[in-house]
Amino acid sequence: MAQSREPEERQVAALDSASLSVRWVQGFPKQNVHFVNDSTICYASGNFVIFINIETKKKTVLQSMNGIVGVVATNIPYEVVAFSDRKLKPLIYVYNFPELTRRTKLRGNVLLDYTLLSFSYCGTYLASYSSLPEFELAVWNWESNVILCKKSQLGVDVSQMTFNPMNWHQLCLSSPNSVTVWTVERSNEEHILKAKSIKLPMEDGSIFDEKDLIFPSSLPKDLIYGPVLPLSAIAGLVGKEAETFRPKDDVYPLLHPTMHCWTPTNDLYVGCEEGHLLVINGESWKVTILNKIEDRLPMGERNFIIPATLVYQKEGVLASGIDGFVYSFIIKDSYYKVEDFLQVEGPVEHLMFSPSYKRLLIQTDKGSVYIYTFGEEPTLNKTLEACDGKFLSVDFITPGNKHCVTLTHSGEVCIWYMEDGACASRIYLKTSATVLACSPSSLSAVVGTVSGYVHFLDLRDAKSPQAVHKAFLSESSVQHLLYDQRGIYLLVGTSEGHIFVINANPSRIFQILGFVEVGKDILQISTVSLLESDVVEVMVLSPVPQTEKSKLEIFTLPRLLPQVSTSIADQRGRMIDELIHKFLYEIEHTLSSAVLDFQSKRVYGFCKEVPYICSYLLPEQTHRGICILKPHQKVQSKHYGPGMLSLSPHGSWLISRAKCGTLCIRDIYTLETFVSCRSHSHQGHGIQSVRISLDGQNILVNGREDGTLVYLRWRQLGGILTTETLDYCQQLLTIISNAMEEEDNYFSVAQSDSSSLRSESQHSINENVSLSIDSSQEALLQVDNTKEIPWIQQKNQEALRMEIKLFSNKRREIKTGMKELAKTILNMMEENEIVDNIAKLEPREFGLDLEELERLHDESEEEIEKIKKDVEMYNLAKRYLAELIKQECWDSMAVKGRALKCFHIPCVVENFPMKERTDEELKKLTRVLQQKKIETECLKLRKEIVEFQSTMTLVKKRHEEDDEEEKDDVAVKDTNLPNYMFGSQSTDFGIHASLLSSQLELHSREEKINQIILLKDIIYKVKIAFNNEFDAAYKQKEFEIARIKERNVRIQEIILDLELEEPVWQPEFDDYEKPERILVVEKSEITAQKYVKPWQKVKAELTTIRETEEGLLSRGPDIRRRALMDMMGGVLEVKKEDILRMVIPPPAFIAKPDALWSEEEKKQFKEYEKKVKDLNEERDKFRKSLEAELRKLQNSIQESTQNFDDYLKRLFERRVKAEIVVNQEELKINNLIFSLLLDEEINSRETFLNNYLTRKQEEKNQTSEAIQKAREDLDVYKEHYDNLLAEDKVLDRSFKKEFSEIPSHQVDMLYKLFKRRPRIPKPKVHSDAASSVPFAELPESGKLNKDAFAQLMKGMDDMDNINNMPEGLDPSVWEHFCMTRRVKVENEQKVKQKAAGLVEMVAFLRRRVEEDDKVQQEIEKVFQELILLQEEKVRFQLNLTIQILLKQGQVELENFQLFLEYSDAILINKNIIEDLNSVIRTQGQKKVTSMMESKDIHKGIFQIEWEHKKMEMEMEDLNQKALDIQMLFFSRERQKYLNEPNYETLIALQIGIMEETIAVLDKTHKKNVENCKKLLRKLVKFGNQKDVANYTLSCNLREELVAVSERKDICRALGSELTCEKIAKKRYENMMQQQKLTNISKQQAEQILILQAEVERLRMKTFPALVPM
Repeated sequence: MAQSREPEERQVAALDSASLSVRWVQGFPKQNVHFVNDSTICYASGNFVIFINIETKKKTVLQSMNGIVGVVATNIPYEVVAFSDRKLKPLIYVYNFPELTRRTKLRGNVLLDYTLLSFSYCGTYLASYSSLPEFELAVWNWESNVILCKKSQLGVDVSQMTFNPMNWHQLCLSSPNSVTVWTVERSNEEHILKAKSIKLPMEDGSIFDEKDLIFPSSLPKDLIYGPVLPLSAIAGLVGKEAETFRPKDDVYPLLHPTMHCWTPTNDLYVGCEEGHLLVINGESWKVTILNKIEDRLPMGERNFIIPATLVYQKEGVLASGIDGFVYSFIIKDSYYKVEDFLQVEGPVEHLMFSPSYKRLLIQTDKGSVYIYTFGEEPTLNKTLEACDGKFLSVDFITPGNKHCVTLTHSGEVCIWYMEDGACASRIYLKTSATVLACSPSSLSAVVGTVSGYVHFLDLRDAKSPQAVHKAFLSESSVQHLLYDQRGIYLLVGTSEGHIFVINANPSRIFQILGFVEVGKDILQISTVSLLESDVVEVMVLSPVPQTEKSKLEIFTLPRLLPQVSTSIADQRGRMIDELIHKFLYEIEHTLSSAVLDFQSKRVYGFCKEVPYICSYLLPEQTHRGICILKPHQKVQSKHYGPGMLSLSPHGSWLISRAKCGTLCIRDIYTLETFVSCRSHSHQGHGIQSVRISLDGQNILVNGREDGTLVYLRWRQLGGILTTETLDYCQQLLTIISNAMEEEDNYFSVAQSDSSSLRSESQHSINENVSLSIDSSQEALLQVDNTKEIPWIQQKNQEALRMEIKLFSNKRREIKTGMKELAKTILNMMEENEIVDNIAKLEPREFGLDLEELERLHDESEEEIEKIKKDVEMYNLAKRYLAELIKQECWDSMAVKGRALKCFHIPCVVENFPMKERTDEELKKLTRVLQQKKIETECLKLRKEIVEFQSTMTLVKKRHEEDDEEEKDDVAVKDTNLPNYMFGSQSTDFGIHASLLSSQLELHSREEKINQIILLKDIIYKVKIAFNNEFDAAYKQKEFEIARIKERNVRIQEIILDLELEEPVWQPEFDDYEKPERILVVEKSEITAQKYVKPWQKVKAELTTIRETEEGLLSRGPDIRRRALMDMMGGVLEVKKEDILRMVIPPPAFIAKPDALWSEEEKKQFKEYEKKVKDLNEERDKFRKSLEAELRKLQNSIQESTQNFDDYLKRLFERRVKAEIVVNQEELKINNLIFSLLLDEEINSRETFLNNYLTRKQEEKNQTSEAIQKAREDLDVYKEHYDNLLAEDKVLDRSFKKEFSEIPSHQVDMLYKLFKRRPRIPKPKVHSDAASSVPFAELPESGKLNKDAFAQLMKGMDDMDNINNMPEGLDPSVWEHFCMTRRVKVENEQKVKQKAAGLVEMVAFLRRRVEEDDKVQQEIEKVFQELILLQEEKVRFQLNLTIQILLKQGQVELENFQLFLEYSDAILINKNIIEDLNSVIRTQGQKKVTSMMESKDIHKGIFQIEWEHKKMEMEMEDLNQKALDIQMLFFSRERQKYLNEPNYETLIALQIGIMEETIAVLDKTHKKNVENCKKLLRKLVKFGNQKDVANYTLSCNLREELVAVSERKDICRALGSELTCEKIAKKRYENMMQQQKLTNISKQQAEQILILQAEVERLRMKTFPALVPM
């Protein structure tokens, strides 16, 4: 039994001899399928290359030892297969077929991966193309394992690469954007790759007229603004990118090639995404778009759009699209017609003809392969039927020796024969599947899906499986399916962390017994179900959330669980932890997998972070809570990446797998690996799952991403291990065989009554629930009968129904009480509204559920806070944006932008907004100003020097006057220039432009930049000057407005006194006059109501009340105010302005009639009338005076404002003039900037041409070296060819001399035989094959040449037969003749090969010469372009663009006949001519003066000569005295004594320094003496030790000498020589002989060199001298 541990000694031999072998591999092609020969195809799948015989369907497997197979290519003539691996620095392997022996291994410099491989149709040539980072095309001679040539084209991803079948020198590489034809040029052993890029048409089918980007010939000429340069120069490009630069608007989309194929005429057919078919001429490489002949749409009005693949056949091509059809294109001239050829199931991805063109291989996008056989009755056979996706899961059908089952993501279940890997049957579940498992106790399988279903399949008949049952467990996906070892229970793990326990017996209708809740993200489920046990132990591994720990949950399922499931699980189906004995364990590190051993005492775990496999001992005693497990045993896994563990069926093997793709089988007790097999690789993300049959003999390994299923069998397995597995398998099969028969019988019965296997979930769908409950509970139980409900939800609903039924009366009572309570509370709230405020309660006090009210209140507050926060963030963003705008447009302005408006006219004057000049601008300006000042001073000094030399004898006074004039001229040299030559009117603003250079002198780049800086400074000064005037006007307006306000006060009083209704005109500043007011928000501008917090409202009310009380208290009693109002009208003094308001009160008797007045009353009335008249007169006088004052004030306001308006109009004219000046200066700046840009463009163009010239010169050097090398190789090759040809002629001429001893008639007969050659039979080609194969006449290849030579030699053997000997000829002569003839034939073959190579080398040399001539022409063209560019540059620098101010009328001509041609005229200022004339007059006067002076000079010459002689004599005397003084001895000490003022102090200082130095030296000397004494003592001690050692050695030496003398006496007595002396003597003799032979070889080498030189000299005499031009 597997439960008992065997001794390790019994297993050592078995473990050492175990090994696995690959029986078959099941996979489907992801790349193109290839023909190896006429009856065999091959493709790559995972780590294997699979070969399929089309006729016998037999598969052969070739495994790659270095991981996953990359790209595959086949060579049909040589019957070899090449493939690459995908490791770092990949290799290319070439294998023979059908032997599958490695022929060679190609190692290149590729770093990552090969993407394409292609064999040539003739010869031993292989082309490879790599991806990132090299993008390298390489051509190999795979037979000799060398790279002939290679080339990189960075960034180009090639999709197809093919050799020209008729010419191996040509390859075509196509990508989605380009088609390139590469030509391999050969010269003897040298190979060169040359590329020709095909110019594709545009998307609409038109041909793009591409212009020369380097030397454009159609550029327009601009005589005003300078030369027009190419766009690359304008863009500033000077490197290689300038050769291909195109602006975005000039780039047009081209056709996108998808596939290409060659024709026998070396042409190319290219299919495009846009539906066009192109033909490329093989000689001119011209592209032609073939026109489609429109006909009725074939077969159901389909429309062909994109050719996915093309293959050539006679009279056209075969093409396939994405619609599953293969079309035949019948091509004639420039037209083609589309016909239907055949139809397959899916989109066709690849087409390929067999070597005999009798079969057509058709490959679909899923990987299925069809073979279409041509003949009288064409047939279409499906050679390989691919599955719908990669294999997700795999398992054996019990017992595991006949069939296995696979599952794909789309729900396709396939059954395979274990014998040969053939597909027995398929079944489609039509749902997204996740996992599969086969039952050990019945011929059934279960499939888990993403939607939460599990489907049960009947597998009794492997050829017709059936889906018999399905269960809807939950809405979460099924991730794990596991049967226990005896097949009692099925455990289903879901993503929610539920493990459903299902009865595995079909007779129990796969009853769902319940579920167990575990942690989410279940990693693995492990079970232990021993034969003699009544329980099934289950262990579940899951991670601990948010920690780096793992959790193990172990529970037990009794065998009698189906009978007691209702007692173990609750009403909702959840199993009770206490009843299933659930225990929790925790591991303090993360595990990716864990299994439980069969003794349930130990757990084996695969560590996730570290490469270790650990074992953990489970505690024997029960525990509560979580138990921490510590590692008991730890071994290295020898895997990398997270892995998985599993146990063999008999429990003695531990199987480990990981991302590396290696399968390891270990001993369960020692954890030592006794067998490993690398069936997959890490490039395919390793192994997905491993399954072992019950007997342990068969192993299935499924890849994770490579889609490959590998079947492994034991090649060798120890007897002990075999016995264990077979015993366990026999016992298990014996136990479960009866159960399997019962279950199979049940399946047979169940098929007749399918209703018995209905899904459990369907039973409860249509149940009606009629409970007398309220409407709220009925809503909870409403079920949509059209939708299927998961089992777990059904259990929840059933439990809910039971609870409702059980507690319905109680719920009704509670609800009735709640209604009564609500009514009572409503009555209390109504009473509360009636009572007084003191006794009234708050509404919240009536709330019964205060917690719920508080929760709702908190939610509302949170929502309010959230809204407030959002509003605050929105406002903050707006404020931030406003601050940025304000900072940029307002705060950064040194002068804020504002305007002034006239009082009476619509005239507005704006100032110039200005920013502060940066430090960099100020530095540049300072530098330029300093430079200009220096230039001015230099110019002044130069003029002084020139004039000083010319006016040597002038009077000093006049010289000083001239200097002053020069200073004045320099200071105002530019200010004297007229404005029309200066180019602007900046001098009108008082700006001095003395430092500006003349517009006619700006030639260099530095001068133009300095001029721009100075012009910007002038613009700045002009703006400053105007802004100063604007500020003065602004202040004046402020003053005027203030004065108007003062006068308006008086005007308002007068208007009130006069009681006029005239409005008072009060001017105010507008917003654009004071823009800072825009940045301040007034309260009147806010239309929205301001939000005031409650505490702010209370505070405002209290403040208002307090202010009112303070006002009342401060006012006091109002008796005085009332008395003043009653007696004097509220004033103490009557003012003059009050006359208009004064009223004389009439007497009281005026109400009576006149007749009743008394005399006194009449007098009083007369006095009243007089007072009224006097008051009216005073009132009229005062009114007139007020009106006069009003008119005066208004006139003064009108006059002052009118004056300001006049001033502002003048300021407006000044503003216009300032703007004119600014625009004039900016125009000059723009002209200078344009000239600088054009100068940069010219420099860029010149730099590019120089760089291009450098590249071309380097290319010229390379071509010259290539020509020289090719000529040298040609000369050497030609010499060899001439020698062979001469030898061949010598053999022919010397034939009769060699056979001169035999009779002449025999010689003639032999000569005829000597000239005879065997006839080589040509390979017979069947007429039907010749008619179907378009590439029948292939060029000769290396293999054909070898075969032809072998047949020739075989024919020679037949001709050399003794039967062909003429009669009467001596056999020895015949043998000599045969040997001579064979030598002649071999020499002729060599001559033919050499002649072919010579022709090839001559053509190679001719192409190199043509390339060299082409490069030379380009170099000359570049030189010519450089000369023209330099002329344009000089012309541009001399022809300046100047700005001239012209008054109106200066450009008008009255008589057009006076207008002449001024193309060769130059513009000169008239002041220059006048200055030149004045200079001429001045120079004339100076010449006359100099002539007069020369007369006086001649007179004084003689006196000067006499004085000169006198001075010479005095000079000689002085020189003699100086020489005597120099000869006097004068030491350095004396010099120092004389020169040094403090000589004694210096001497004392030197003495002190020397004393200190002597003291330091004395101290150092004493220290050294002490050190030497110490060293001496040590040496004496060491010497004594050496004396003792020497004495000991002398004693030993004396003894050794005695021993030596004794041995000498013994040897002398024996009389034999020492062996060393013999060896030395023999070595000496050898050295002497070697030296002698060396001397002889040197002499012979010198003689050979002399003879070679003589031969070379003689050979050179016969050849003409070729002097290179």
